[in-house]
Amino acid sequence: MIAEKLLAFTLLGAGWVLWLLLALSVLSVAVMVERARYFGTRRMSKLFPRLLELCQRGDLKAAAALATSDSMESEVVRAAADVAEGGTPAVEKAVQSTIDRRRLEYERWLFVLGTLGNNAPFIGLFGTVLGIIRAFADLAAANRGGGGTSTASFVMAGISEALVATAVGLFVAIPAVLAFNIFQRLLKRVIGRSNALGNAIASGLHLRNGSR
Repeated sequence: MIAEKLLAFTLLGAGWVLWLLLALSVLSVAVMVERARYFGTRRMSKLFPRLLELCQRGDLKAAAALATSDSMESEVVRAAADVAEGGTPAVEKAVQSTIDRRRLEYERWLFVLGTLGNNAPFIGLFGTVLGIIRAFADLAAANRGGGGTSTASFVMAGISEALVATAVGLFVAIPAVLAFNIFQRLLKRVIGRSNALGNAIASGLHLRNGSR
């Protein structure tokens, strides 16, 4: 009974797998667009050198006034400025907690790209296997009916169609892997800048307190 159901399932072919891969490709593109907009609206390339300079000088009020965006770097500066009176330990704690919290926001939905990049080729391969099983089942049925060469050609066409599932799986996986790696690299850069600002704030406070 179970074997018959499994056989019936495999004979469905690769059509439904292709539809699944199509849906996953739409999901992948949606995540890429959403994350690109998220990272793009929080870029700090031009403002970072000025912020770093102010933090190194210990001028946290000016740095906080300049750090008005929703980026991790800006929030690190604002959080540090809010607890600056508590000294270096309070600033370091505020900086680290801000980085840890904002990192989760930057990483949101990236697991989708990582999962698709790792598994879409296997989904496509699964579709190809199902398609080939169906093609050989059709070949066996044609031989029983005496289809001859024309039937064999028809079955070969079915196999070639089944291989499309593997190609589609790779088509979904490759952009997902590229996007995942790009976003991870951007996140590392953001975290690196945030840590640099935290270190600059700590040294600036030490310099300011030492000059009193």
